[in-house]
Amino acid sequence: MSADWLGAQLSVAGVLAPTAVAVGLGSAWARWGTPLDRRPVTELITKIGAPCLVFSGLVSVDLELDRVLKMAGATLTALALFGLIGAAGLWLAGLPRSTFLNPLIFGNVGNMGLPLCLFAFGPEGLALALCVFAVVSIVHYTLGVAIWSGEWSLAGLVREPLSWAALLAAGVLALDLTPPRWIMNTTQLLGGFTVPLMLLTLGMAISELRVRDLRRHTALAVGRLSMGTAVGFGLAAALGLEGLSRGVFVLECSMPVAVFNYLMAQRYGREPEEVAGVVVVSTLLAFAGLPFLLAGLL
Repeated sequence: MSADWLGAQLSVAGVLAPTAVAVGLGSAWARWGTPLDRRPVTELITKIGAPCLVFSGLVSVDLELDRVLKMAGATLTALALFGLIGAAGLWLAGLPRSTFLNPLIFGNVGNMGLPLCLFAFGPEGLALALCVFAVVSIVHYTLGVAIWSGEWSLAGLVREPLSWAALLAAGVLALDLTPPRWIMNTTQLLGGFTVPLMLLTLGMAISELRVRDLRRHTALAVGRLSMGTAVGFGLAAALGLEGLSRGVFVLECSMPVAVFNYLMAQRYGREPEEVAGVVVVSTLLAFAGLPFLLAGLL
């Protein structure tokens, strides 16, 4: 057993262990702790924590605007490919796009992707992951909601603080401004609770969801994870992403189905039980495959 191999395994364990422990604690709390309504917690994350984290994360790290824009462009391209490949696969399988297309497009780049990128690549990796997270969120509140509801509207995007936080951060970077210290301290403080709460609520959600059609849900989960990993590596090579940018982009593309797909399926009556099964199976498979993926990225 070589020292290099042992060091690589310890690095992977150091990334996965905090995430797995936090998710496990959330799952245990949902089963044995005091009953908790996740809705106000989710509102705190989406309306306060995540916007503050996006702003402070992008501004506090020395990222060039062209690097941010390159990551955003790569994310948009990846989402487009996910949509095209996913729509074709669902058509061939005879499955409804209104139910399963969004789960194939939108991976868990927030609850799961952000902490993994933080632990794997540090503050700079988190900042790059926040670029991905912001773009995915904006596309979800426009195209994603249109797929769920069957109607196109920009109202949801305008109402989301995350959209304004991303625009403000882009403006600060473009103009090379230095925000007042009180703004940075405030957004860092409020953004600080986001990642832990994301992991705990992920664990709570996974423990409450159920798998009803293991064969179908496994096929969709494997399709999502395989597609995400292949597109991530392929686009990273095609667009010349290197170093941290490559690692963050591939890792975020490889995430399992996001839990908010289940919440949106519930809201719009798009067979939420089916979506729940894909969320659970893809998350479990992702945790099983992450050690191998991280070993190749670190």
